[in-house]
Formats: sequence, C-alpha cells, structure tokens
Amino acid sequence: MKHAILSAVLALGLASCATIVKGTDQTISLDTPGHEGAQCTLTSKGIGNRTVTTPALVSLPKSRHDITVHCKKGCFKGQGIISSDIAGATAGNLILGGVVGLGVDAASGAMNKYNEQNQIAMTESNDCTS
Repeated sequence: MKHAILSAVLALGLASCATIVKGTDQTISLDTPGHEGAQCTLTSKGIGNRTVTTPALVSLPKSRHDITVHCKKGCFKGQGIISSDIAGATAGNLILGGVVGLGVDAASGAMNKYNEQNQIAMTESNDCTS
C-alpha cells in the first residue's frame, strides 16, 4: 500500500513537467515600430482584456487561445494576432508524466506558449479627422 501511495505521489510530481519547469505565465513584448506610445488592447478567452502602451513587456497567463491585438495612436491603427502554440516541454511530459501530466499541463495552460516578440504594423486610417 505504501508503495502505491508513493508511486502515485511521484507520478503526480513528475506529471506536470511543463507546469513546474516553464510555469503558467509568460512575458511577451509588444511594439508598434515608428509609433511608440500606441494604446493596444489585447483580448482572448484566456486573458480577458488588457490595455498596454507600446513598447510594452506584458506578463500573461498561458492559454491555448490566440490573443487579438488592436492598436491606435492618433490617426494610425493596427491589428494582429499573438499566436498560442504548444510548448516543446509537452513532448517530454508525455514521456515522463503520461496522460495525467499532459492533463495537468493542459488545464494549467503550461503546455502552451505565445510568440515572445510581437510587432503590430500601423497604417493611417482613411476616416481620421484629427
């Protein structure tokens, strides 16, 4: 019985490899080249809505959901996507932690990662009257 409990505890400890090694948050950078000071709204099911001023470093909870970005500065606007991909630690977790570890990392978001450096191209809006 003691061996079964020890095995279960050890399995759960190894199971969430990406959660432990990579964490559940990630810092990304966001820039609007040539238009510093732009106000950008980041939106996804995983992070909700966040507003930042570029250039920005933002700590975000990891999620499987891509983030839409809408930026504005004066007569200039830009939009883009910050993609969420599966992190490399997921493959190692499948080997060491199995299905349980994969489930823990999926639930915590740790198996995902965002593009670390993101740039939004800004273009002049045709309907601007400022």
